[in-house]
Amino acid sequence: MSARGEKVVVAMSGGVDSSVAAARLLRAGYDVVGAFLCLGGPAGQPAGERGGCCGPRDAADAKRVAAALGIHLEVLRLADAMGEIIDYFADEYAAGRTPNPCIHCNARLKFGRLMDYADRVGACCVATGHHARLVAGPAGPAIARARALGKDQSYALFAIPRERLGRVLLPIGELNDKAEVRRIARELGLSVHDKPDSQEICFVADDDYVSLLRARRPDALRPGRIVNSRGDLLGSHEGYARFTVGQRRGLGIGGLKEPLYVLRIDPATGDVTVGPRAEALGTRLTACGANWHADVPDEFDATVQVRYNHRGAPARVRVTGAGRFAVEFAEGVHAITPGQAAVAYDGDRLLGGGWIE
Repeated sequence: MSARGEKVVVAMSGGVDSSVAAARLLRAGYDVVGAFLCLGGPAGQPAGERGGCCGPRDAADAKRVAAALGIHLEVLRLADAMGEIIDYFADEYAAGRTPNPCIHCNARLKFGRLMDYADRVGACCVATGHHARLVAGPAGPAIARARALGKDQSYALFAIPRERLGRVLLPIGELNDKAEVRRIARELGLSVHDKPDSQEICFVADDDYVSLLRARRPDALRPGRIVNSRGDLLGSHEGYARFTVGQRRGLGIGGLKEPLYVLRIDPATGDVTVGPRAEALGTRLTACGANWHADVPDEFDATVQVRYNHRGAPARVRVTGAGRFAVEFAEGVHAITPGQAAVAYDGDRLLGGGWIE
């Protein structure tokens, strides 16, 4: 991250990470413009007071930070694009899969529509407060895991188009931990230095995605059966979209001799199949919608991460067609979940990924 006096647009959510990202770029000599992404409005669910990254409180925090840093803050209204992501979110649950809207938001909005805005204002790059790093790869810029591995968010950046990596800045990825981020914010006198991290999806009020589904995809909340892998009836549920593969809590089945986990969700019948942990382990997956950040061979070894809080497992990856690949793990992996992303790494360097089928 060199000081070149060039203009850069920083996605400022009102949180401590993006605030420190903007401050570090200023210190490095960039001409910084802040952008707050307003994602509510007619096309999308309005973000409430507790919205994850774009509610009124967050907007006010972003404005205060921009004023404290002495930079201009532009408010970009992207409710139309957010409406498409909300539709995807609801459709995935209705199809018995578990969506990851943050990955789509990163690719389509933060490094999509925000990149378009950067073009309009003559900015060289777009920066965010993601905990990830930019490194030199064999064929150009590459994303790598953050120094603060416990906060690493590189998994959620796999869908950024490869041709845009040269215009990405990730200013806090080299920091050792979140405490260092907060320390920098405190030393700069930024009011968000002790603001809690958001744990919610920004368009889901009070973390209640079932209410969103009830309004948009009510058929996914029809009553159904809970069965074991032999088809024996174990109980009933109030909507298959309330479950995700690998889930253990909240199954509503009494008198269990051992913990049971969700193994499969069938939207056609409404059945939710459960079983012991051994049955929740998988060694293979197929993925579609592949996006590669590197020139990968037809077959290669990698560490493959199958959800945000999974640290990855050794695997053999085989490209099977345009936008498709298969993965075979060396050992069983818990809860390979349709709808989530399978992301391949070479050490800490992100190679690319796709959507688990």
